[in-house]
Amino acid sequence: MNLKPLFDKVVLKMTEAEETTKSGIILTASAKEKPQVAEVIAVGPGGVVDGKEITMVVKPGDKVVASKYAGTEFKSGDEEYTIVKQSDILAIVE
Repeated sequence: MNLKPLFDKVVLKMTEAEETTKSGIILTASAKEKPQVAEVIAVGPGGVVDGKEITMVVKPGDKVVASKYAGTEFKSGDEEYTIVKQSDILAIVE
């Protein structure tokens, strides 16, 4: 499946949460926090959104930090994606 986001939307694939803490404690699925670092999979074209010109800054392959509870989760087969607005992306990880 090929996702093609519209306007200022970005498709992210969240990275896996750590299974153990630095001190060696194994975390259960319910104890893990939602990951915030993600890989950009696809980027919308930008354009005029709500009367404002939006220029897309991120590109596919970028690692980014996104707002913790932003976006819409989408599952395709075994893969899970999150679709967010570009403004929900807080930083690009270099």
